[in-house]
Amino acid sequence: MTTTPAPPQAPPKPTWDPRKPQQLPLPWLRPTIRIRLTLLYGGMFLIAGILLLSIIYLLAAQAIREGSGSQSFRIDGSGISITSDTCPALNIATNDEQRSAALKACYDTLRQHALDGLLSRSLLTLLGLAVIAFAFGYAMAGRVLTPLGRITRTARAVAGSDLSRRIELDGPDDELKELADTLDDMLERLQRAFTAQQRFVGNASHELRTPLAINRTLLEVHLSDPAAPPELQQLGKTLLATNERSEQLVEGLLLLARSDNQIIERKPVDLAEVAEQAVDQTHAEAEAKGVELRGKRDPAVVQGNGVLLERIALNLVQNAVRYNVPEGGWVEVTTAVQHGQAVLVVSNTGPVVPAYEIDNIFEPFRRLRTERTGSDKGVGLGLSIARSVARAHGGHISALPREGGGLVMRVALPI
Repeated sequence: MTTTPAPPQAPPKPTWDPRKPQQLPLPWLRPTIRIRLTLLYGGMFLIAGILLLSIIYLLAAQAIREGSGSQSFRIDGSGISITSDTCPALNIATNDEQRSAALKACYDTLRQHALDGLLSRSLLTLLGLAVIAFAFGYAMAGRVLTPLGRITRTARAVAGSDLSRRIELDGPDDELKELADTLDDMLERLQRAFTAQQRFVGNASHELRTPLAINRTLLEVHLSDPAAPPELQQLGKTLLATNERSEQLVEGLLLLARSDNQIIERKPVDLAEVAEQAVDQTHAEAEAKGVELRGKRDPAVVQGNGVLLERIALNLVQNAVRYNVPEGGWVEVTTAVQHGQAVLVVSNTGPVVPAYEIDNIFEPFRRLRTERTGSDKGVGLGLSIARSVARAHGGHISALPREGGGLVMRVALPI
């Protein structure tokens, strides 16, 4: 007779939950910033009070000693008259009433002088203690706020696309350390997310381009067959145009995804050369449409990615050529350095653009008058890519309606 083995027992549940922070047995003993600042400034106030009282006591004792020491009386041998060097009125008093009045006036004068001296010295002492207190408070505040400066510097470095930076704040387990640890955890998750996004963009770039390239090759092979019927030739051309449009859309989406991140590797790039290359690549299309390309391009060197910056200029020039007037149109491409920034300006003639439509043209797949991807002028990602690339380089792009029709596109990048 065989016995059925007992099912394995589940492992015991851990008594410590990593998702819940461990609480101290006496949370009020935690050296928080509130407690530390309370002890610090309370101790400073107590020390300053003791010091001030001590100084006032010493000043008062000195004033009393000086007042009593400066008063001198002499009684002559007959015991009838009293003379004083500090109270001249006693020397001329002839009776007891005059002597009493002279003594009272003398003591009032001496007391007033002592109080005036005590007040002036106390004010000087208070001024000196105030200077010392401000200096000491400034030094202590700087010491307390040092972790905040470290957090700020790390956040600024992360904003410059260095996601590998961490705060790693050491010291007492207070609110600032808790904030720094939370930010470190958030940066860790952000770095993993950006790494996963870059990996996805790379994989998608390969997975999406490969089938489209295969489709294009097959269609070109079929179109090269002279024995193919006209209907098949027309269908192949239509499919080839659709495939080409899909390739442009995929390239635009991948470029948009890559340009949304900050540029880590930067090299000197001259906007004048970038604009010149964009003009050369668009020259044939401009001649076919009867559009004149002109403009003065002065050197304007920035730190960035040359391929992405060339994409900005190419997209702007292509849009300016394609959205132009049928006859007598022109596109002006200029580069210069203005107010410490490298500026690329692309102006063109064209249809009148309402001011309320300016914001829409930078949205993906949006064009004027709600045109979408049904147009043959592109896939609707050119200006979105240009804005994303400009932001990745720390700059910005703006558009203004041109008087008489057309647009003035301005790209400003830090030098």
